[in-house]
Amino acid sequence: MSTFSSRDGTVLHEVVWNPAGDKPRGAVVLQHGYGEHIGRYDHVGKALAARGFVTRGGDLRGHGQSAGARGHCNRFSEYLDDLAALIARAPERPLFLVAHSFGALVSTEYLIERGSDGISGIVLSSPYYGLKLKVSPIKVALAKLTSNLVPKLSMPNGLKGEDATRDAELAKTYDSDPLNSKVATARWFTEQLLAQADVAARASEVKLPVLMLQGGADRLADPEVSKQIFAKLGATDKTLQVLDGQYHEVFNEPGDLKNKNLDAVCDWLESHAAGEKVAHG
Repeated sequence: MSTFSSRDGTVLHEVVWNPAGDKPRGAVVLQHGYGEHIGRYDHVGKALAARGFVTRGGDLRGHGQSAGARGHCNRFSEYLDDLAALIARAPERPLFLVAHSFGALVSTEYLIERGSDGISGIVLSSPYYGLKLKVSPIKVALAKLTSNLVPKLSMPNGLKGEDATRDAELAKTYDSDPLNSKVATARWFTEQLLAQADVAARASEVKLPVLMLQGGADRLADPEVSKQIFAKLGATDKTLQVLDGQYHEVFNEPGDLKNKNLDAVCDWLESHAAGEKVAHG
């Protein structure tokens, strides 16, 4: 574990999972979802490393062990800066992004705004392109009203473990994890709405290979919106797997399902790395 700095000097937390041997297949930058942290992806990082990928993940600002106000950003572009700083720390090639939920929104907007140079493909896990969770219209109106007046006004984000995963024990752990944030600010709310709208309008600009895994019974991110965005993606090499009955966290499904989903990701990464020239920084 280590730290690094984003563009504006915000100190971010990083974890790296290294494969055995000195000849990795490539590299993966792993992105967590909203209100959580990269520590919840230890099993994912280990699975990717076991298949030969140097994997690094960081807590976005305001998340986990990184600096920043909880559940807040001044501009959505700050998250793009955080991702850019993490990508810069991954010299190995080919390089892939594996991103869950809000991290998938950040990663997609990054490809649209900053380009895909040096990135060979992206895996999107239940991307947060649209909200399925019911939110009070009063809360929505209040957030929009106060975004500029009181941008750091915090409100409960309503995220619960039972909505994220069908694994009862993991759901309890989600709720009790002190590193999981339970709030969102007014400015964050309006900024993520703008990012979602931008992705919807410009998804065709994403040209690199894409694998999307979407929980069919997702209670947090809207599966229908994910399907709509997937259809708009400009990639000619794109695959959508709608996982019937599965919840938002497809890497935390009960029993063997999470391993099956992880294997699908690793198989896709291996097949796409095979045709790329491996380089080490």
